Amino acid sequence: MTDIETMIEAESLVKTYGKGEKQVRALDGLSFAARRGTIFALLGPNGAGKSTSVKVLTTLTLPNEGRATVAGTDVVAHPDRVRRTIGVVSQGTGVDVQATGRENLRLQGQLYGMRGRPLEESADRLLERFGLGEAADRIARGYSGGMRRRLDIAMALVHDPQVLFLDEPTTGLDPEVRADMWDQIAALASEQDKTVLLTTHYLEEADQLAARLSIVDRGKVVAEGTPEELKSQLRGDAVYVELAEAATNGNVREALERVGGVREVAVDGRALRARAEDGGRAVPAVLQALEAHGIAVSSVRVARPSLDDVYLRHTGRTFEEAESEQDAEGKKEAKR
Repeated sequence: MTDIETMIEAESLVKTYGKGEKQVRALDGLSFAARRGTIFALLGPNGAGKSTSVKVLTTLTLPNEGRATVAGTDVVAHPDRVRRTIGVVSQGTGVDVQATGRENLRLQGQLYGMRGRPLEESADRLLERFGLGEAADRIARGYSGGMRRRLDIAMALVHDPQVLFLDEPTTGLDPEVRADMWDQIAALASEQDKTVLLTTHYLEEADQLAARLSIVDRGKVVAEGTPEELKSQLRGDAVYVELAEAATNGNVREALERVGGVREVAVDGRALRARAEDGGRAVPAVLQALEAHGIAVSSVRVARPSLDDVYLRHTGRTFEEAESEQDAEGKKEAKR
Protein backbone atom coordinates (compact mmCIF):
# COMPACT_ATOMS: atom_id res chain seq x y z
CA MET A 1 0.00 0.00 0.00
CA THR A 2 1.30 3.47 -0.90
CA ASP A 3 2.47 5.65 1.98
CA ILE A 4 0.29 8.78 2.31
CA GLU A 5 3.50 10.83 2.16
CA THR A 6 4.52 9.21 -1.12
CA MET A 7 3.22 11.38 -3.95
CA ILE A 8 4.90 9.67 -6.90
CA GLU A 9 5.68 5.97 -7.08
CA ALA A 10 6.97 3.81 -9.92
CA GLU A 11 7.20 0.06 -9.46
CA SER A 12 9.13 -2.12 -11.93
CA LEU A 13 8.12 -0.08 -14.99
CA VAL A 14 8.91 -1.58 -18.38
CA LYS A 15 8.32 0.29 -21.64
CA THR A 16 9.37 -0.92 -25.07
CA TYR A 17 9.12 0.69 -28.49
CA GLY A 18 9.28 -1.05 -31.85
CA LYS A 19 9.35 -4.75 -32.65
CA GLY A 20 11.85 -7.51 -33.35
CA GLU A 21 15.43 -6.41 -33.88
CA LYS A 22 14.40 -2.76 -33.77
CA GLN A 23 12.76 -3.04 -30.35
CA VAL A 24 14.07 -0.52 -27.83
CA ARG A 25 13.63 -1.12 -24.09
CA ALA A 26 13.29 2.47 -22.85
CA LEU A 27 12.39 1.42 -19.29
CA ASP A 28 13.77 -1.83 -17.87
CA GLY A 29 12.22 -2.40 -14.45
CA LEU A 30 12.52 1.19 -13.24
CA SER A 31 11.38 1.87 -9.65
CA PHE A 32 11.50 4.94 -7.38
CA ALA A 33 9.32 6.97 -5.00
CA ALA A 34 9.06 10.71 -4.29
CA ARG A 35 7.76 12.12 -1.02
CA ARG A 36 5.31 14.97 -0.57
CA GLY A 37 6.65 18.52 -0.68
CA THR A 38 10.12 17.62 -1.98
CA ILE A 39 12.10 17.86 -5.19
CA PHE A 40 12.98 14.43 -6.53
CA ALA A 41 15.36 14.20 -9.49
CA LEU A 42 15.85 11.58 -12.15
CA LEU A 43 19.46 12.13 -13.20
CA GLY A 44 20.89 10.49 -16.28
CA PRO A 45 22.31 11.08 -19.74
CA ASN A 46 20.09 11.63 -22.75
CA GLY A 47 18.41 8.36 -23.69
CA ALA A 48 18.50 6.93 -20.16
CA GLY A 49 14.70 6.69 -19.91
CA LYS A 50 13.91 9.85 -17.94
CA SER A 51 11.43 11.38 -20.38
CA THR A 52 9.74 8.03 -20.94
CA SER A 53 9.23 7.79 -17.17
CA VAL A 54 7.56 11.21 -17.20
CA LYS A 55 5.32 10.17 -20.10
CA VAL A 56 4.13 7.13 -18.14
CA LEU A 57 3.56 9.09 -14.93
CA THR A 58 1.68 11.87 -16.72
CA THR A 59 -0.56 9.36 -18.60
CA LEU A 60 0.88 10.15 -22.03
CA THR A 61 1.93 6.53 -22.64
CA LEU A 62 1.11 3.16 -21.12
CA PRO A 63 3.75 0.91 -19.56
CA ASN A 64 4.15 -2.63 -20.86
CA GLU A 65 4.70 -3.86 -17.32
CA GLY A 66 4.75 -2.44 -13.80
CA ARG A 67 2.61 0.01 -11.89
CA ALA A 68 2.74 3.75 -11.19
CA THR A 69 0.76 6.08 -8.95
CA VAL A 70 0.60 9.86 -8.60
CA ALA A 71 -1.01 11.35 -5.46
CA GLY A 72 -2.19 7.85 -4.62
CA THR A 73 -3.97 7.36 -7.95
CA ASP A 74 -3.08 4.64 -10.44
CA VAL A 75 -2.01 6.32 -13.70
CA VAL A 76 -3.44 3.52 -15.88
CA ALA A 77 -6.70 2.90 -14.04
CA HIS A 78 -7.64 6.56 -13.50
CA PRO A 79 -5.74 8.80 -15.97
CA ASP A 80 -8.31 11.63 -15.89
CA ARG A 81 -8.03 11.88 -12.11
CA VAL A 82 -4.24 12.00 -12.34
CA ARG A 83 -4.31 14.78 -14.95
CA ARG A 84 -6.32 17.03 -12.64
CA THR A 85 -3.66 16.77 -9.92
CA ILE A 86 -0.55 17.44 -12.00
CA GLY A 87 1.23 20.19 -13.92
CA VAL A 88 3.70 19.32 -16.67
CA VAL A 89 6.56 21.24 -18.25
CA SER A 90 7.91 19.21 -21.17
CA GLN A 91 11.26 19.61 -22.91
CA GLY A 92 9.69 21.60 -25.73
CA THR A 93 7.92 24.83 -24.85
CA GLY A 94 4.13 24.87 -24.66
CA VAL A 95 3.94 28.65 -25.05
CA ASP A 96 1.78 30.01 -27.90
CA VAL A 97 4.13 32.65 -29.29
CA GLN A 98 1.23 34.40 -31.08
CA ALA A 99 -0.45 35.14 -27.73
CA THR A 100 0.56 37.32 -24.79
CA GLY A 101 1.85 35.89 -21.56
CA ARG A 102 -1.46 36.62 -19.85
CA GLU A 103 -3.44 35.01 -22.70
CA ASN A 104 -1.31 31.87 -22.45
CA LEU A 105 -2.15 31.58 -18.75
CA ARG A 106 -5.84 32.23 -19.34
CA LEU A 107 -6.04 29.53 -22.00
CA GLN A 108 -4.24 27.01 -19.81
CA GLY A 109 -6.55 27.77 -16.88
CA GLN A 110 -9.64 27.43 -19.06
CA LEU A 111 -8.50 23.95 -20.08
CA TYR A 112 -8.84 23.05 -16.39
CA GLY A 113 -12.28 24.65 -16.09
CA MET A 114 -11.12 27.88 -14.46
CA ARG A 115 -13.08 31.06 -15.19
CA GLY A 116 -13.55 34.63 -13.97
CA ARG A 117 -11.83 36.11 -10.95
CA PRO A 118 -10.09 32.93 -9.71
CA LEU A 119 -8.39 32.55 -13.09
CA GLU A 120 -7.40 36.24 -13.32
CA GLU A 121 -6.04 36.26 -9.77
CA SER A 122 -4.02 33.10 -10.41
CA ALA A 123 -2.61 34.53 -13.65
CA ASP A 124 -1.68 37.85 -12.01
CA ARG A 125 0.00 36.10 -9.09
CA LEU A 126 2.05 33.80 -11.31
CA LEU A 127 3.08 36.55 -13.71
CA GLU A 128 4.49 38.54 -10.80
CA ARG A 129 6.06 35.51 -9.16
CA PHE A 130 8.01 34.60 -12.27
CA GLY A 131 9.06 38.16 -13.08
CA LEU A 132 6.76 38.49 -16.09
CA GLY A 133 4.46 41.23 -14.79
CA GLU A 134 5.81 43.98 -17.03
CA ALA A 135 5.78 41.67 -20.08
CA ALA A 136 2.37 40.15 -19.32
CA ASP A 137 0.55 41.84 -22.20
CA ARG A 138 3.34 41.53 -24.76
CA ILE A 139 3.26 38.89 -27.49
CA ALA A 140 5.35 35.92 -26.34
CA ARG A 141 7.24 35.78 -29.64
CA GLY A 142 9.36 38.63 -28.29
CA TYR A 143 10.18 36.82 -25.02
CA SER A 144 13.70 35.56 -24.39
CA GLY A 145 14.31 31.83 -23.94
CA GLY A 146 14.42 32.26 -20.16
CA MET A 147 11.16 34.22 -20.13
CA ARG A 148 9.38 31.57 -22.18
CA ARG A 149 10.63 28.87 -19.82
CA ARG A 150 9.35 30.79 -16.81
CA LEU A 151 6.01 31.18 -18.57
CA ASP A 152 5.98 27.42 -19.22
CA ILE A 153 6.28 26.78 -15.49
CA ALA A 154 3.67 29.41 -14.66
CA MET A 155 1.25 27.75 -17.10
CA ALA A 156 1.81 24.38 -15.43
CA LEU A 157 0.95 25.94 -12.05
CA VAL A 158 -2.11 28.02 -13.00
CA HIS A 159 -4.58 25.38 -11.71
CA ASP A 160 -2.57 24.86 -8.48
CA PRO A 161 -1.56 21.20 -8.99
CA GLN A 162 -0.27 19.01 -6.19
CA VAL A 163 2.52 17.54 -8.31
CA LEU A 164 4.72 19.27 -10.89
CA PHE A 165 6.73 17.41 -13.53
CA LEU A 166 9.69 19.31 -14.98
CA ASP A 167 11.31 17.46 -17.88
CA GLU A 168 14.77 18.96 -18.53
CA PRO A 169 13.46 22.46 -17.69
CA THR A 170 16.77 24.34 -18.05
CA THR A 171 18.21 22.73 -21.18
CA GLY A 172 19.51 25.37 -23.56
CA LEU A 173 19.47 28.22 -21.04
CA ASP A 174 22.62 30.19 -20.31
CA PRO A 175 24.21 29.68 -16.85
CA GLU A 176 22.87 32.90 -15.32
CA VAL A 177 19.28 32.20 -16.42
CA ARG A 178 19.63 28.58 -15.30
CA ALA A 179 20.72 29.65 -11.82
CA ASP A 180 17.69 31.96 -11.55
CA MET A 181 15.45 29.09 -12.63
CA TRP A 182 16.93 26.91 -9.89
CA ASP A 183 15.84 29.47 -7.30
CA GLN A 184 12.30 29.45 -8.69
CA ILE A 185 12.11 25.65 -8.68
CA ALA A 186 13.50 25.35 -5.15
CA ALA A 187 10.87 27.78 -3.87
CA LEU A 188 8.03 25.65 -5.25
CA ALA A 189 8.79 22.83 -2.83
CA SER A 190 9.93 24.89 0.16
CA GLU A 191 7.27 27.63 0.05
CA GLN A 192 4.28 26.04 -1.71
CA ASP A 193 4.53 22.40 -0.58
CA LYS A 194 4.57 21.19 -4.18
CA THR A 195 6.00 17.80 -4.99
CA VAL A 196 8.37 18.28 -7.93
CA LEU A 197 9.78 15.56 -10.16
CA LEU A 198 12.73 16.98 -12.07
CA THR A 199 14.52 15.18 -14.89
CA THR A 200 17.96 16.48 -15.77
CA HIS A 201 21.28 15.58 -17.32
CA TYR A 202 23.01 18.41 -15.46
CA LEU A 203 24.93 16.97 -12.52
CA GLU A 204 25.13 20.31 -10.69
CA GLU A 205 21.38 20.87 -11.09
CA ALA A 206 20.50 17.57 -9.41
CA ASP A 207 23.11 18.13 -6.72
CA GLN A 208 21.80 21.58 -5.85
CA LEU A 209 18.04 21.08 -6.12
CA ALA A 210 17.13 17.51 -5.26
CA ALA A 211 16.25 16.35 -1.76
CA ARG A 212 16.63 12.83 -3.17
CA LEU A 213 17.53 11.53 -6.60
CA SER A 214 17.71 8.38 -8.66
CA ILE A 215 20.54 7.91 -11.12
CA VAL A 216 19.05 6.32 -14.24
CA ASP A 217 21.05 4.38 -16.80
CA ARG A 218 19.62 2.40 -19.72
CA GLY A 219 16.14 2.38 -18.26
CA LYS A 220 17.12 1.26 -14.76
CA VAL A 221 17.79 2.99 -11.45
CA VAL A 222 21.41 2.22 -10.58
CA ALA A 223 21.64 4.32 -7.41
CA GLU A 224 19.27 6.29 -5.19
CA GLY A 225 19.62 8.56 -2.15
CA THR A 226 20.31 12.14 -1.21
CA PRO A 227 23.18 13.75 -3.12
CA GLU A 228 25.31 13.73 0.03
CA GLU A 229 24.51 10.08 0.81
CA LEU A 230 25.53 9.01 -2.67
CA LYS A 231 28.75 11.01 -2.64
CA SER A 232 29.68 9.90 0.87
CA GLN A 233 29.63 6.26 -0.28
CA LEU A 234 32.82 7.03 -2.17
CA ARG A 235 35.67 7.06 0.30
CA GLY A 236 38.56 9.46 -0.14
CA ASP A 237 39.22 12.03 -2.86
CA ALA A 238 38.91 12.18 -6.61
CA VAL A 239 42.15 12.85 -8.48
CA TYR A 240 41.78 14.40 -11.94
CA VAL A 241 44.78 14.48 -14.27
CA GLU A 242 44.90 16.10 -17.70
CA LEU A 243 47.47 14.29 -19.81
CA ALA A 244 49.58 16.06 -22.40
CA GLU A 245 48.53 13.45 -24.97
CA ALA A 246 45.82 10.82 -25.16
CA ALA A 247 46.77 7.55 -23.50
CA THR A 248 45.22 4.09 -23.26
CA ASN A 249 43.63 2.85 -20.07
CA GLY A 250 46.04 -0.10 -20.04
CA ASN A 251 49.16 2.08 -20.11
CA VAL A 252 47.92 4.28 -17.28
CA ARG A 253 46.78 1.33 -15.17
CA GLU A 254 50.18 -0.26 -15.56
CA ALA A 255 51.85 2.98 -14.49
CA LEU A 256 49.69 3.39 -11.37
CA GLU A 257 49.19 -0.21 -10.26
CA ARG A 258 51.94 0.02 -7.64
CA VAL A 259 51.00 3.45 -6.29
CA GLY A 260 49.57 2.78 -2.85
CA GLY A 261 46.04 3.94 -2.05
CA VAL A 262 45.12 4.72 -5.67
CA ARG A 263 42.17 2.82 -7.18
CA GLU A 264 39.35 3.04 -9.73
CA VAL A 265 41.66 4.35 -12.45
CA ALA A 266 39.89 5.35 -15.68
CA VAL A 267 41.07 7.15 -18.81
CA ASP A 268 39.07 8.90 -21.50
CA GLY A 269 41.36 10.45 -24.10
CA ARG A 270 43.51 12.93 -22.20
CA ALA A 271 41.39 12.81 -19.03
CA LEU A 272 42.56 10.52 -16.26
CA ARG A 273 40.60 10.06 -13.07
CA ALA A 274 41.25 7.94 -10.01
CA ARG A 275 40.33 7.70 -6.35
CA ALA A 276 42.71 7.99 -3.42
CA GLU A 277 42.33 7.89 0.34
CA ASP A 278 44.31 11.12 0.65
CA GLY A 279 44.43 12.91 -2.70
CA GLY A 280 46.99 15.50 -1.64
CA ARG A 281 49.51 12.89 -0.57
CA ALA A 282 48.80 10.65 -3.57
CA VAL A 283 49.44 13.31 -6.24
CA PRO A 284 53.30 13.32 -6.07
CA ALA A 285 53.41 9.53 -6.34
CA VAL A 286 50.91 9.55 -9.22
CA LEU A 287 52.92 12.14 -11.15
CA GLN A 288 56.18 10.29 -10.53
CA ALA A 289 54.70 6.97 -11.70
CA LEU A 290 53.27 8.50 -14.88
CA GLU A 291 56.57 10.24 -15.67
CA ALA A 292 58.47 6.98 -15.19
CA HIS A 293 56.26 5.42 -17.89
CA GLY A 294 56.74 8.33 -20.28
CA ILE A 295 53.24 9.72 -19.78
CA ALA A 296 53.40 13.53 -19.68
CA VAL A 297 50.95 15.53 -17.55
CA SER A 298 49.48 18.98 -18.26
CA SER A 299 47.62 19.56 -14.98
CA VAL A 300 46.28 17.84 -11.90
CA ARG A 301 43.65 18.63 -9.28
CA VAL A 302 42.08 16.97 -6.26
CA ALA A 303 38.39 17.22 -5.39
CA ARG A 304 35.80 15.74 -3.13
CA PRO A 305 33.56 13.09 -4.75
CA SER A 306 30.95 14.35 -7.24
CA LEU A 307 27.81 12.83 -8.71
CA ASP A 308 29.86 12.12 -11.84
CA ASP A 309 32.08 9.92 -9.67
CA VAL A 310 28.96 8.18 -8.32
CA TYR A 311 27.76 7.59 -11.88
CA LEU A 312 31.16 6.17 -12.84
CA ARG A 313 31.11 3.83 -9.84
CA HIS A 314 27.70 2.38 -10.73
CA THR A 315 27.90 2.28 -14.55
CA GLY A 316 31.58 1.86 -15.34
CA ARG A 317 31.72 5.00 -17.48
CA THR A 318 31.65 8.74 -16.96
CA PHE A 319 28.61 10.88 -17.59
CA GLU A 320 30.36 12.48 -20.55
CA GLU A 321 31.14 9.06 -22.05
CA ALA A 322 27.49 8.03 -21.66
CA GLU A 323 26.32 11.21 -23.40
CA SER A 324 28.77 10.59 -26.25
CA GLU A 325 27.55 6.99 -26.60
CA GLN A 326 23.96 8.19 -26.87
CA ASP A 327 24.88 10.83 -29.45
CA ALA A 328 26.62 8.15 -31.52
CA GLU A 329 23.56 5.86 -31.24
CA GLY A 330 21.30 8.70 -32.35
CA LYS A 331 23.43 9.36 -35.43
CA LYS A 332 23.47 5.64 -36.24
CA GLU A 333 19.68 5.45 -36.03
CA ALA A 334 19.31 8.54 -38.23
CA LYS A 335 21.31 6.83 -41.00
CA ARG A 336 19.14 3.69 -41.01
